[in-house]
Amino acid sequence: MPSKLILDCGKMLKDRGLSIAFAESATAGRLASEFSLCADSGGMLKGGLVCYDVCVKENVLGIDPGLIRQFTPESEEVTRELAFRLRDLISSDIQVAVTGLTTLGGSETPQKPVGTMFIHILIEGRSIAVRNVFEGSPEQIVLLTADLAAKTIMNELEAM
Repeated sequence: MPSKLILDCGKMLKDRGLSIAFAESATAGRLASEFSLCADSGGMLKGGLVCYDVCVKENVLGIDPGLIRQFTPESEEVTRELAFRLRDLISSDIQVAVTGLTTLGGSETPQKPVGTMFIHILIEGRSIAVRNVFEGSPEQIVLLTADLAAKTIMNELEAM
């Protein structure tokens, strides 16, 4: 069952007639899955792409390998580019891209420890970057990221 935040966000999207799409790396499709469990998800969820491996970021979404080498696959800059590339791939009102580190073995550093998650959201010409460091198991980090994405979307829509 999705969290209350995701259910509320899904209802807000449905009530406003807005659609959403996802490009997910670290969350590996979990956001799209959670949103698919909302009432009337067929009216708001357009789809998603799991781009866990760098080759999918480069070959499917067209991310410049130089950008990935410069900033790492798990970075604010790459996440932003994923959101903009998603916009060209799946027509929707809202695009959400996520990268980050849920386990050891990525690009973690003391400044970017495991638990660091990047979200980039495009809503009607607005570009919103979010970075947060979560603690917990990989699943907890993913679910907290999903809730943060839903909360960010709702806050932005309420401000419009």
